[in-house]
Amino acid sequence: MSGDGQVESTPFGSPARQAAYERLVPDFRGQVMAVGRVERLLKKVTTALQDAGIEYAVIGGNAVAAWVASVDPGAVRATKDVDILVRRADLNRMRAVLGPLGFIPADVLGVWMFVERADPNPRTGVHLVFANEIIRPHYKYAAPDPAAAQRSVQGFRVLALPALVAMKLESFRDIDRAHIRDLLSVGLITDELTAQLPDDLRTKLQSLLDTPD
Repeated sequence: MSGDGQVESTPFGSPARQAAYERLVPDFRGQVMAVGRVERLLKKVTTALQDAGIEYAVIGGNAVAAWVASVDPGAVRATKDVDILVRRADLNRMRAVLGPLGFIPADVLGVWMFVERADPNPRTGVHLVFANEIIRPHYKYAAPDPAAAQRSVQGFRVLALPALVAMKLESFRDIDRAHIRDLLSVGLITDELTAQLPDDLRTKLQSLLDTPD
């Protein structure tokens, strides 16, 4: 209310309408903070591994985002996870490198990860996938080696696109299918790449091509 007793107007006509609008519109501040945390965590961990000479490759949603951003930054899908492909033989070296940065190793239901000592939440940890090993019992193909990685525009090592697409098609969860569609939408999955896939993975890819959103 103004000094002369008049109700102050807002772009929505009245404070009551303004308040109602604010209740209806999502508050994206939490999501923005989560994305920023993931970016800082990714940079912190990959820089430490690179400085120590430990081979790794970023996989999962951040790898898809890096590839999509190389074509169209506006098409990038935000992700809350940090997934890293490493060799099991390097686990002790990773402990030595990441420990001083405040990370501790943890095995959560068979999934190895590094969590922050100050906030040991598995949901916000660095999830590890071990190279050249079967990730889940029903999988047919072993995870690739981090040697199959290349430097991304963002500066970290990202898994080569054919290997990343194969991992996504092998897993084929809802999020994996969404990631494949993201790569398709910017033209990154070419006929040449498709020809490199095993027959069963090409069949999965074709099922997505046959049922576009």
